Amino acid sequence: MNFEIQKRVLSSVIRDDLDALIVLWPSKDEALVSGQNPIAALVQAALRHGDFEHQAGSVLSLYAHPGVKARHLVIACVGDGTTAHVRSAVNAAWAVLKSSKIKRIGLHAAADLSPQGLQTVVTSLADASYSYTSTLSKPKPRTLKQVVVSAHTVTAGLRAALSHAQALVAGVEVAKEWANRPANHSTPTMLADAAKSIAKAGPFKCEVLGPKEVTKLGMGAFLAVAKGAAEPLRFIVLRYNGAAAGQAPVVLVGKGITFDTGGISIKPAAEMDEMKYDMCGAASVLGVFKALGELKPAINVVGLIPATENMPDGLAVKPGDVVTSMSGQTIEILNTDAEGRLVLCDALTYAERFKPQAVIDIATLTGACVIALGAVRSGLFSSDDALAQALQSAGDASGDACWRMPLDDDYAEGLKSRYADVANVAGRQAGSVTAAKFLQRFASRFSWAHLDIAGTAWKSGAAKGATGRPVGLLLHYLLAQAGEKPIKTTSPRSTSARRP
Repeated sequence: MNFEIQKRVLSSVIRDDLDALIVLWPSKDEALVSGQNPIAALVQAALRHGDFEHQAGSVLSLYAHPGVKARHLVIACVGDGTTAHVRSAVNAAWAVLKSSKIKRIGLHAAADLSPQGLQTVVTSLADASYSYTSTLSKPKPRTLKQVVVSAHTVTAGLRAALSHAQALVAGVEVAKEWANRPANHSTPTMLADAAKSIAKAGPFKCEVLGPKEVTKLGMGAFLAVAKGAAEPLRFIVLRYNGAAAGQAPVVLVGKGITFDTGGISIKPAAEMDEMKYDMCGAASVLGVFKALGELKPAINVVGLIPATENMPDGLAVKPGDVVTSMSGQTIEILNTDAEGRLVLCDALTYAERFKPQAVIDIATLTGACVIALGAVRSGLFSSDDALAQALQSAGDASGDACWRMPLDDDYAEGLKSRYADVANVAGRQAGSVTAAKFLQRFASRFSWAHLDIAGTAWKSGAAKGATGRPVGLLLHYLLAQAGEKPIKTTSPRSTSARRP
């Protein structure tokens, strides 16, 4: 899908040959509703009869209207122009159009359009029109190919915002694609091939390690999870070098459990199909690298993805088994369904070799995080106040919000083991915190943060599908670290999710 922006007036835009024209209408702007543009009379009449309201998401839809060349004309109220109101307007407008074969849309801002408003318009329209097709025999791909945004004034800031938004959309859709694929179409090997493809298209290096290399590295925790899987594990290393070679990189570690049965501690059958989403952390890392390839910021970034299935084979690790991690610490595996932290701990140890400025792991780690924060904010845990604040700010500014959770040492008491240095689970209380405390043991040599995206990575029910979060948060953070000024939005998007 291609986006462009033009400096236009509405009286000119209505003469364009478009499949649809969406006019974003402000709330209670007297200058606009006083008849100074050709759509004002329509709005005034609709307001008088109660067919349109000065309320975000209110729409007025017309077909083949005289004086407007586009087949469909949709006027959508953006309220006071906040992120949430603009998103509501775009979603409402697309709901009117989605059943039609729309290839080319004009989207005109009847009032001044801010950079954050433009980014919200682009990302909302992309999200609303997204269509999964990969495993359908009769797919219905997105028909929308071109979006021409127009406004009375087009600044350099708006053009920069459009470039940022297009890169973000590309990254989010990569994350959605790989998270939405069924597990037999998103194996560790396939995930590695996807990373190689992204690397070829951008200024990246990609290295893929298999079981022999991982064994040689001594990643006993990662290997333990993979023991029961017929699909061979893959450890994916992506490197983006946008800054000087001596600049310490940011390392992103994405949990890549391409399907999670729970292993011997098997999960309930109901909704187990959604455990294909247990690699959303890995998918988000791929999405971030896709966006980095589009924007090419001046920063060095490493992506690490430990990818495997968690299966209950006869060779699978058993509750009570003790394994030795790459760090040398021994782990008593009390619950094989707490496998994400086992693959991540070895990846965190591997990250030390890059002498990173910061390491951020991203994982659909605990159902407890869903209970704590629901589907609005991802859980944020960090041993570094400055890093935590930077990520919190990036989340708030990008609309992909997170919330910092505690890491008091007392929470680690439940992880004590008689037979190993540490157990992989504690009790039921504060499950997301004790999981983070486990990971913290392997992240003492660098600035570290952990994002638990179990509540935000995908939706359940009729709207089942990956959200692409937290690509927006991570990209915003990285651009800020690169010294760029990423576009700020103001509110998180809401989703519903299930326990990983």
